[in-house]
Amino acid sequence: MPYLTSAVLPAGALSGSRQPTLPTGDGLVLRPWRAEDAPAVHAAFQDPLMHRWHIRAAESVDEVRGWIAAWQRAWAEEKDVQWAVADAADDRLLGRVALRNVLLGDGVAEVAYWTVAAARGQGVAARATAALARWALDETGFHRLELSHSVANEASCRVAEKTGFALEGTKRSALLHSDGWHDMHLHARVRGD
Repeated sequence: MPYLTSAVLPAGALSGSRQPTLPTGDGLVLRPWRAEDAPAVHAAFQDPLMHRWHIRAAESVDEVRGWIAAWQRAWAEEKDVQWAVADAADDRLLGRVALRNVLLGDGVAEVAYWTVAAARGQGVAARATAALARWALDETGFHRLELSHSVANEASCRVAEKTGFALEGTKRSALLHSDGWHDMHLHARVRGD
């Protein structure tokens, strides 16, 4: 049965080329993950704040190497696309930004991010999210980007607001964290915002 509309982005819109490195223009770079990032990612996940807002733990550097291998393959699969956020001057890992749950045909994806403890309070998540949104919406042709966070995570709410993701509502009891079910704010940006 044919669809009445065309795909917003065709299959291969991402995997048809190499994953780009995206400079933010203000001292950060979004780059593909490397195996040698594993110790820094493992260290980041030892931070208690990561345990509060994320549903995953990293028990070993070897486990994280497996994550990175999956993140590297994800570009070709066009479902979840991950970038390391690094200092442009010294390539020090500062965080991660991603497009998850990518639906090319609908032109929709979910933005996710985290930062290492030493990078918090410096606008790293907002700068990386803004660069990713520019690339996804303006250069690549996505139509809508969504961003969800626990309603208790005020820092993530500030990142969403600073980067033009309008608050659309609250998803009640939407994600199970280690301390129980969290209500989640849903923010979004659409092309042309």
